[in-house]
Amino acid sequence: MTANPLLADWTTPYELPPFGDISPDHFREAFDKGMADGRQEIDAIADNPEAPSFDNTIAEMERSGDLISRTARTFYNLSGAHTNPDLQALEREMAPKLAKHSSETFQNAKLYERIADLWANRDGLGLDQEEARVLERYHSMFQRAGAGLEPDQKARMGEISQRLATLGTRFSQNVLKDEADYQLVLETDADIAGLPDFLLSAAAEAATARGLEGKYVITLSRSSIEPFLQFSTNRARREEAFKAWTARGENPGETDNRALIAETVALRQERAKLLGFDSFAAFKLDDTMAKTPEAVRELLMRVWEPAVARANEEADKLQALAHTEGDNGDLQPWDWRFYSEKLRKAEFDLDDAELKPYLQLDQVIAAAFHTANRLFGLSFEEKQDLPIYHPDVRVFEVKNGQGKHLGLFMGDYFARPSKRSGAWMSAFRSQHRCKGEVSPIIVNVMNFSKGKSGEASLLTFDDARTLFHEFGHALHGLLSNVTYPMISGTSVARDFVELPSQLYEHWLSEPEILSNFAVHYKTGKPMPESLLNKVKAAENFNQGFATVEYTACALIDQDIHTLDDPEGLDVSAFEQERLKALGMPKPIVMRHRLPHFAHAFAGDGYSAGYYSYMWSEVMDADAFAAFKETGDVFDPQTAHKLLTHIYSAGGLPDPAETYRAFRGRDPKINALLESRGLAA
Repeated sequence: MTANPLLADWTTPYELPPFGDISPDHFREAFDKGMADGRQEIDAIADNPEAPSFDNTIAEMERSGDLISRTARTFYNLSGAHTNPDLQALEREMAPKLAKHSSETFQNAKLYERIADLWANRDGLGLDQEEARVLERYHSMFQRAGAGLEPDQKARMGEISQRLATLGTRFSQNVLKDEADYQLVLETDADIAGLPDFLLSAAAEAATARGLEGKYVITLSRSSIEPFLQFSTNRARREEAFKAWTARGENPGETDNRALIAETVALRQERAKLLGFDSFAAFKLDDTMAKTPEAVRELLMRVWEPAVARANEEADKLQALAHTEGDNGDLQPWDWRFYSEKLRKAEFDLDDAELKPYLQLDQVIAAAFHTANRLFGLSFEEKQDLPIYHPDVRVFEVKNGQGKHLGLFMGDYFARPSKRSGAWMSAFRSQHRCKGEVSPIIVNVMNFSKGKSGEASLLTFDDARTLFHEFGHALHGLLSNVTYPMISGTSVARDFVELPSQLYEHWLSEPEILSNFAVHYKTGKPMPESLLNKVKAAENFNQGFATVEYTACALIDQDIHTLDDPEGLDVSAFEQERLKALGMPKPIVMRHRLPHFAHAFAGDGYSAGYYSYMWSEVMDADAFAAFKETGDVFDPQTAHKLLTHIYSAGGLPDPAETYRAFRGRDPKINALLESRGLAA
């Protein structure tokens, strides 16, 4: 290899990034060269004297930009999953530069003329379905980036894009710093009162990793703090931890995100107005299944109203339980999970302490793989001695039912200070056939609590569901079967992308999966049928709370992105006022408060789009019913239709059409309400 491995051909197995040879300085050089090479490639396409054709314009763009794409994928996967101060500094430096490079591409007048010419004459070009879809996506992307605007408007669009890139990067890094800096150190018997063995083990491991041997540490990772809030009998420590968790991004000082949010919202609104839309939400939704903010709000409110009613009933029960135990004050947000766990134990004889020993991480991974084998014939073989970016990362070769190499799957499961919170799927390489057969390299990143050395890492049922969810995304990337990168894998409408992931969650609760893979980490015995039955019976327990904390986020996301004049926005006051107007139950807090709402503000991905999970849930509940109706949740014919129309199709078809092709009709919202136990 040359001195900079990012500039050389990768001779590693499966052409994985040579992680051990890459330093932060290598990225700067590779970004600079990648942008320079990309500019030359784009100019060559734009200046081509030949009349525009699909091949010399659209396909040529799809074949360009290898270096910048490879560099960016490697860099941003590391900056999310295993960052350091040098990478963070470079991320801040590169964000506006990369945004400028992108704007210059999408606002290239000659290039847009060629694309517009192809679009105007598309019916006479003899394009196949995939080529027609890729042309449509390019034409839409260029228009939405301002290619058709006047020169001064284009310049302003470029300035806005660069500033938004900077703001999104700062937002993300501020949240990560608040999370990494916080630790709740537990030392006394009173500190650890009520905590089960599995949580003490994980907290001891977290303390050891932070140089606090012999103590216990609760972090702001959801897999650490939620069990603490469930089981700790020390109300003062629960309150302390909860307030730290919900204050991320709102602490005074350099990590305060509120001014960043206000500026972001104003710039997004300005961009939307330049493009002729009434609001940023209207701009974002115009390119989705939902199409309009009104359609989104209608769906959310149909769910919100019964969810609030159910949550208030749940709150009354929890308040009554607290009173019987001598707590005569008002139910507080840091009390909800604690008393909810007690109530579930009382009503269903079920709690996470009883359930968690049967949910070993390795077994849940095996369950996800088994499900993929039963549905799609896939096999997974763990590979050793491959390049990885952290010792915790595991790599599996994925083969199809005929034994052919399909791609690589990487699993990065444990929380650490160098990793942002949450769980996600990403790709180091996407599938396509644009320049020969290119197989995908897909990664799932989680933040589970790690068990002590030599002991199994145990999951809550929510953790296990998260693993299945992200693996559903991974399969969407691994099973992709398209020609062009533009529509590969998860490159679909934002409110369709959650369908493959949320649908996959359903198989976790099926008896075949739980009875075979939910085995006790000490005895190896399967989960007793009586416990299995309790899990199923309690599926909709606390569903009012869960629906409210999510739907509140989706509604506030819409509200803030439909503001007509967001100048001078007081973010905290806005959040409080809108929640009060919605009738938010006082003991419940948004799942993601605005100052740490990374989906909406750490980039543009889910901005005005957090509703997507529920929009997709309408489909996933209805889609799983298609399997149930056959009497076999692994029905081969239904699974084949699922593979053909959804998991392998990428962004080729229109999402509404592809759902109809799978199901034979449009989805029905009743399936969602029934699955959440909210149907009248």
